[in-house]
Amino acid sequence: MLRILITTGLLLAAFSATAAEPAAHAADPDKVSRGRYVALIGSCNDCHTNGFAPSGGKVPESQWLTGSNLGFSGPWGTTYPSNLRTKIGAMDLATWKAYARTLTTRPPMPYWALNEMSDADLEALWSFVNSLGPAGEAVPAGLPPGQEPAGPVVRFPAPPPPESAGKP
Repeated sequence: MLRILITTGLLLAAFSATAAEPAAHAADPDKVSRGRYVALIGSCNDCHTNGFAPSGGKVPESQWLTGSNLGFSGPWGTTYPSNLRTKIGAMDLATWKAYARTLTTRPPMPYWALNEMSDADLEALWSFVNSLGPAGEAVPAGLPPGQEPAGPVVRFPAPPPPESAGKP
């Protein structure tokens, strides 16, 4: 019986230490503050927070980065800004950094900017998002070109042809 109690205690301690690591990292106030700043200057909220851009940023922080049902539609199809609180929140720091370094997406997400962020900024952004905790719902799945979205969208025109098009 004592062996079972000791084993159970060790397993619980190991699990608690593993589970607490992301929370402890996210609780670093300097990293959280820096991550909040990175999210703001990187304009993450403009797309990933409903109503943020039209309100001039006057959305409570408790609603930040929960995704949006406003689609962005163009020649690529329709994309929806993901719920970063559930997406990033489900990743440990190493997974997040690898994801951020290799992400490619459809417009209008400026994934190339995320790919180039410093390790310090990626760690700070991860800390900030995790400090907010999970919130919000899943957003609609992206649609292929030619499929009409059911809800509201921002429509982008096709890009202009290259300058050399039509020139001898």
